[in-house]
Amino acid sequence: MSGSGVLPVFHVAGFSGHRHVANPEGARRAIAAALESLGSELAGEWIALSSVAEGSDQLFVQAALQRRLAWHAVLPLPQEEFARDFSPERWAEAEALLARAEQVRVVAENGSRDDAYLDSGMETVDGCDVLIAWWDGEPARGKGGTAEVVDYARKLEKPIIVIDAATLAITRENFHRLRRADSALHHLNHLPDHSGYGENPFKAPDAIFAFQQKCDFAASRGAPQFRRLIVATVLLHVLATLVAAGALSYDLHWLILPWLKLLCLAGALAVALVLRRHHSHHGWVQCRLAAEFCRSALATWGLPRSAPLFEDLEVAAVRGLTRALHVLHLRSAAAAPIAMEEFRATYLEKRVDDQLAYYRRQEGRALPLFNGLKLGFWVATIVALLSTLAYAACRTAALPVPHAIEENFFYFAPISLPVAAAALISLISINDLQRRVARYREMQMMLTESRNRLLYCRTWNSLERVVLRTEHALLQEVLEWHSLTTFAESH
Repeated sequence: MSGSGVLPVFHVAGFSGHRHVANPEGARRAIAAALESLGSELAGEWIALSSVAEGSDQLFVQAALQRRLAWHAVLPLPQEEFARDFSPERWAEAEALLARAEQVRVVAENGSRDDAYLDSGMETVDGCDVLIAWWDGEPARGKGGTAEVVDYARKLEKPIIVIDAATLAITRENFHRLRRADSALHHLNHLPDHSGYGENPFKAPDAIFAFQQKCDFAASRGAPQFRRLIVATVLLHVLATLVAAGALSYDLHWLILPWLKLLCLAGALAVALVLRRHHSHHGWVQCRLAAEFCRSALATWGLPRSAPLFEDLEVAAVRGLTRALHVLHLRSAAAAPIAMEEFRATYLEKRVDDQLAYYRRQEGRALPLFNGLKLGFWVATIVALLSTLAYAACRTAALPVPHAIEENFFYFAPISLPVAAAALISLISINDLQRRVARYREMQMMLTESRNRLLYCRTWNSLERVVLRTEHALLQEVLEWHSLTTFAESH
């Protein structure tokens, strides 16, 4: 790969089919034709996904490998247990194919065999863009049969190519649901390149690092002032209220006052309309999400095997990105191994310590603002309460009060201060300050604990477990941020 900062697009063709194939040569031709049609219709690299059971599964794998497609194997059971379903000769053929798999994944480590086969079929459907099924159209003869896999794919409205096991006729279903392009990845790939923005301490391929750099730079430069716009609407409404309260409290009849109030309300409406039509927020969220996912992938690049960072993530905005990162990491994990001590030292300094410093800075920024707004809320609320209490007591006791005190503390303060208090508590909510401060502290505790564990690790397996636990926690924080900012955008 070049250092141009462009990630490839990958598509996945899954397969399910019967073990008994009456016409192997015809099945081979039909499967090859289905793969050929997919390859000609969608730009990008296709990956085959299937088990390697006897019969049509192996025909699919052979057809995929002949077309030089990468094959990811999904096995229902561990290989030692799976081998019991083969004769010694047939298992030798399956093992020879498995040796050519780019990835071998076991779906079930326990449970019944029928359950394992059904889970394997469902995993294939979940992981593919198109399911190719060699099927006779008959109901399943047992749990995990092709009919159940096809039915599951139909329930999900997954694009399906059905090859009739008797006639070899090929039909398509749900192809209007096929994503022919990943608009998010296309947008990210076409961001302007930006070099010299950081360093590549984890020795990842130049293209991956360049891609992360330009996403990070675009997110840093293009962050819209979304919260500031919302704050502006609140402050304009408060100002309009203060103008009206001042006019009533001090019996002011200046011509400018109603126009000033109108200007504030019109400004608040204009800002609200800008927020409704402000499309750059979506692009910024997309770039920031991509940059953080890439950062997590880069941090694990030195592990001796591809880290399953994104297996259980289902976020449409990064589906193409996470698939590309996973496949590229699979292909390079064993290409340039590094020593465990070197990886640990780099990970501690460039990932854990960097993140610790980041969350400390963020807490240092958010906490004073949070405390200041909270103090302002309590002061405004208490003063409003006292002025209202004093007004009620003086009126009840018919006490004489100077005119200035009456205007300022009996009329203006009880109207304006509750509005100010409400605005201050709104600013805390808008900026999500209470949650952010708590979250920053939680992340610092998690990272400190991870740091201590990493220092004690003596094997790659223990080191990998701590790294994955750390990265999953960091990704969870990113996903929580994504949910909150996307919700803010839609409202």
